Amino acid sequence: MTHHSPSELAQDDAALIARWRGGEDRAATALVERHAQAIARFVASLGERDEVEEIVQDTFVRAFGSLDSFRGESSFRTWLLTIARNLVRDRHRTRKRARHHVEIQDDDLVSSSDALEGTVATETEQRLRAAVETLSPMQRSIFTLRVTEGLSYKEIAIAVGSTEGAARVHYHNAMRMIREKIDE
Repeated sequence: MTHHSPSELAQDDAALIARWRGGEDRAATALVERHAQAIARFVASLGERDEVEEIVQDTFVRAFGSLDSFRGESSFRTWLLTIARNLVRDRHRTRKRARHHVEIQDDDLVSSSDALEGTVATETEQRLRAAVETLSPMQRSIFTLRVTEGLSYKEIAIAVGSTEGAARVHYHNAMRMIREKIDE
């Protein structure tokens, strides 16, 4: 897998979007292939377990359906993450109503530590998993976007609907809590 810098990714995305707008279907496939995994990891970090794939598909359907509203102020990936977050939030609302306002329990939230597999030595992996489990959903999402996706605080803020400063604070608190857990 080749890693592109965010600016290379953005240039390539812009070229693919232009090709798709010009009627080339393969360009859409290329965009999906580039971003689907990152969106799936983000959706999982938001606590979705069962419908990750469905939400990823819905994200692209919505994105391609409203591509005219993509102005390029943020990266294409950040825009997709924002759409995914809105879809997850809508589902949670619908589910809450269906459950007669039963709160979603923290144990319903799956951790994003699956996404960190293989990046950490096995002996600390268990500790890291346990530590990530203890984070709040917001901290877990921000931690995932920063560590796994390598997004900037500005992009994270857009994706989670927060401010850059708040994203930074959440990330540093998450890191502090994880360090404490691992050092225990």
